Amino acid sequence: MIDRPRVAVVAGARPNFVKVAPLIKSLEPWVGVDLIHTGQHYDQAMSKTFFEDLGIFEPDVNLGVGSGSHAEQTAGVLVTMEKRLSEVPVDVLVVVGDVNSTLASALAAVKLRIPVAHVEAGLRSGDWSMPEEINRVVTDRLSTWLFTPSEDADANLLAEGAPADRIHRVGNVMIDTLLSQLPAARSRSETLTRSLGIEEDYALLTLHRPSNVDDWTTLTEITEAIRQISKRVLVVFPMHPRTRGRIADLGIRLPDRVLALDPLGYNDFLALMASARLVLTDSGGIQEETSVLGIPCVTLRESTERPVTCSLGTNTLAGTAAPNIVSASLAAMERSWKPAQIPLWDGKSSERVADVLVKDLLGQEMKEAQAGS
Repeated sequence: MIDRPRVAVVAGARPNFVKVAPLIKSLEPWVGVDLIHTGQHYDQAMSKTFFEDLGIFEPDVNLGVGSGSHAEQTAGVLVTMEKRLSEVPVDVLVVVGDVNSTLASALAAVKLRIPVAHVEAGLRSGDWSMPEEINRVVTDRLSTWLFTPSEDADANLLAEGAPADRIHRVGNVMIDTLLSQLPAARSRSETLTRSLGIEEDYALLTLHRPSNVDDWTTLTEITEAIRQISKRVLVVFPMHPRTRGRIADLGIRLPDRVLALDPLGYNDFLALMASARLVLTDSGGIQEETSVLGIPCVTLRESTERPVTCSLGTNTLAGTAAPNIVSASLAAMERSWKPAQIPLWDGKSSERVADVLVKDLLGQEMKEAQAGS
């Protein structure tokens, strides 16, 4: 009987769950897998729907860190993760994305001499005003395995001096989930839109970044753009609780043709996204998902760490000024788009991650022996 190495997979924010779901499924046949939920998104409804939609088992532990400043959240994960990994050692810690949980978990692991694998390594915006850029760069520096989604990510890491043998281009694990869940999402699309009272073409809006929702001037610019766009097309807006609170606090009134919704589960959101005429977002992952779906996307940010979605996909980087958002949106709705054909975004990225990790943990001979046992 071959001893099974143990791998801990960390999730903290909603997009993390979309990424870890296929990783867990690909790793489980070969190694023991612990799912650690840092609790960075602490709203139970926001997390639980993702577990159910994506078939993720309940986390082995929820560290319950919750909200706070960047320092409070990072420190909270660092302290609680160190305690968890000291009590329940693992052979590898897998982190995804670029949230505070990603950085803090990686730092806790390497200080305990636990090697780290970073999935979505090498993404860069060049914008150091984004906390996520700091998280990305430092996590990559700490990681033994750098799993990249695209050629530009490889180039970024090599330019920063990362050893070539640590870099593994595997594709995009988020697209693994999208492709696996798309049939179920499409099957519920008509029922969902009918239940929401949507009887016309619509644009789908997501907005959550502090740089957009915490600043009155920026949020006013964005809502003015949405007001103008809503004259042309209904805007459907699943609202992050934090965004809803900031809009209320700042006294901003949403236009009449904006349909504000509570947060949706992954499959319901995917159903709306796949049928949208346009998506407006400040999310990173949605830039990727819309590109694969062939849905025009306008990104409400000044920079993106996913330039491949602009060069090969359907994404337009519009900034946050109302005139620019409006012109980009109207132009995007007039163009004919096709789903992007980005190398290795084929639904098998998590299998490639698992293949590298399992071979390194077990060795090829032991992997083959385990497969035959």
